[in-house]
Amino acid sequence: MSSSAPHVLFISYDGMTDPLGQSQVLPYLVGLSQAGYSITLLSTEKKERFAQHERIIREITDQAGIRWEYIFFTRKPPVLAKMYDRYQLQQKAMSLHKDLQFDMTHCRSYVSAEVGLLMKRRFGVKFLFDMRGFWVDERVEGGMWNLQSPIYRRAYKTYKRKEAEFIAAADGIISLTENGKGEMQTWPAYPGTPITVIPCSADFSVFPLLTAHDRQVARQKLGYGNEDLVISYLGSIGAWYLLDEMLAQFAVIKQHYSGAKMLFITQEPKEMVLAAARQVSGLAETDFIVRPATRKEVPELVAASNLNLFFIKQSYSKKASSPTKLGEILAMGLPVICNDGVGDVADIVRQTDGGTVVSNLDMAGYEAAARSIPELLQKDGAELRHKAQEYYDLETAIGRYRGEYRRLLGQ
Repeated sequence: MSSSAPHVLFISYDGMTDPLGQSQVLPYLVGLSQAGYSITLLSTEKKERFAQHERIIREITDQAGIRWEYIFFTRKPPVLAKMYDRYQLQQKAMSLHKDLQFDMTHCRSYVSAEVGLLMKRRFGVKFLFDMRGFWVDERVEGGMWNLQSPIYRRAYKTYKRKEAEFIAAADGIISLTENGKGEMQTWPAYPGTPITVIPCSADFSVFPLLTAHDRQVARQKLGYGNEDLVISYLGSIGAWYLLDEMLAQFAVIKQHYSGAKMLFITQEPKEMVLAAARQVSGLAETDFIVRPATRKEVPELVAASNLNLFFIKQSYSKKASSPTKLGEILAMGLPVICNDGVGDVADIVRQTDGGTVVSNLDMAGYEAAARSIPELLQKDGAELRHKAQEYYDLETAIGRYRGEYRRLLGQ
């Protein structure tokens, strides 16, 4: 890397040894480093994952010419732990700045943005706020911050104030969705700073187009028959993913396709799925397979399915949400059944002709989705993949980041 290359400090409160860091941070930074920017990465690592995966991340960063620095994540006590982590990140960032004289900080989400704002005010370093989503409202709507608690109520008010400061002070803003961008532009603090929309991308080389042979091999491994209708679900199951509603949808599908099966590809315990399924009439434990998978194993398991199902809780904060799984599923040429009211999901599914959007999660909505399945099974996977690349291809995302870096830094 040329010594004259602009120096960028990328700050992440997510760890690179977390799956998210490997899918939604490192690929962008590798591309930006290759484009001629000198990247220093400062991340927040969880000790157990760091012990497992440090070598892999070190190989990626070394090969790309990225300098990787980190602190360790603090778990307890709530809120105070975040303050301590922020302090550690600030100290590390200022120490690195003495040596490297950064031209810009690129801050992923809110805790990181606090450091970027400090660097701008103290040293005049440009500040790119990569918002990712409406984090403060997500904490409340996802049930992590109970506003009945004085601690969380104060944290909410503090971070809403800080959110306005980040928006007002940023030299550039990244939004995951057009929906989120439109909402930000109505905020009193928004000064007219350019907002670039970059959804969570999918690495199309990791998620290849599924073939008939892939499906046959996957089904043999899992014990499915060639004629079985298999619905897959990919990812975590928690506050945002509506397990009960997805199982209700699956129960309606089973009324139309009595031999239908559901495959959950998730790190969550099998019992979480089965316990919820027992509450739904018409479902049996034998209808389900629940399997964990590494990122590279995901396509091999998804290949067993005919289509993918996911329902996400609708809320204010989800205007700014971009589910990574949608890009990955469409990249594999698999149609989806999903719900409306989350980021740009419905618009993307309709524009790519990528599946069925359920507007109301009720029996009428579930019935309409089940009746759409014959049409979904006729979708051309290669065409789906091609249309999805316009939104989700990694190179497209890197190109948009590069455009924002050029605007702020030159090169």
